[in-house]
Amino acid sequence: MNARFPAARPRRLRRTPALRRLVAQTRPRPEELIFPVFVKEGIDEPNPVVSMPGVVQHTRDSVRKAAQEAAEAGVGGLMVFGIPQYKDERGSAADDPGGVVQRTLRDLDSDVGDALVVMADLCLDEYTAHGHCGLLTPTGEVDNDATLERYASIAVAQAAAGVQVVAPSGMMDGQVAAIRAALDGAGYTQVPILAYAAKYSSAFYGPFRDAAEGAPRFGDRSGYQQDPANADEALREVALDVAEGADMVMVKPGLAYLDIIAKVARECPVPVSAYQVSGEYAMVEAAAEKGWLDRDRAVLETLTGLRRAGAAQILTYWATEAARMLR
Repeated sequence: MNARFPAARPRRLRRTPALRRLVAQTRPRPEELIFPVFVKEGIDEPNPVVSMPGVVQHTRDSVRKAAQEAAEAGVGGLMVFGIPQYKDERGSAADDPGGVVQRTLRDLDSDVGDALVVMADLCLDEYTAHGHCGLLTPTGEVDNDATLERYASIAVAQAAAGVQVVAPSGMMDGQVAAIRAALDGAGYTQVPILAYAAKYSSAFYGPFRDAAEGAPRFGDRSGYQQDPANADEALREVALDVAEGADMVMVKPGLAYLDIIAKVARECPVPVSAYQVSGEYAMVEAAAEKGWLDRDRAVLETLTGLRRAGAAQILTYWATEAARMLR
């Protein structure tokens, strides 16, 4: 740059709202947002999640209404999490054709499958009695390879129910390859995989465990989720998932991992998503309730930050509301 003050005045382009809109580099769009929803078996009306104001555990009927509202607002996708009435050591409800997620997927595929992308989380923590993301060995460790067989079965069950994208979140080694092989073997070659490729063992998941009722009964998930101290490991995980057939990858959480999102987005050949997790949502809602910040501005600013870092899609509990604001 040769020009200096007073000739150079960057504030010229910030002077009016119209000027700022004209030169804005980053614009989150409604169609880039993915709305996570929780569907609980055995309830008659939506059940509010206390630690996530505005979020509920849906009934099969109420989630259909929420999905329709999301579609009308222009949201790009919906991510379904299921909470079964009965849990066991194998998470049998996860691939039950009559299970809560499979029934919900059939409803949503029929209702809004042409308007947005119907996705499903693929894991076992909501379905197992012990709350871990896989099957356990006799000594209480998560059995990676035995768990892959369960993930493969779940993927096929979700595809048969009409899911448009499967999203494995358990951070098992080899999960993408196992799921791709199972889907292709069952004839579901068209179903993409959105891999939770860089999922960190984070304190920001706390409220989610209230919503999904999937907290571990013992220990934690640091043996299979990533260490928050590590960045290069995320690139390795992403590269492995892409090599195994992932069509999209995800970084989770979002705001505390903007550097990871940026690193992955620079090097990854497939679309990169970010998950604005429950703790991020709850912090903004709690601070806004106290009057400590402007809620709507904070919502849009956080989404803009994730998009600016390189996230092509953003999973956010504000998806429908934010889509309306962005439109």
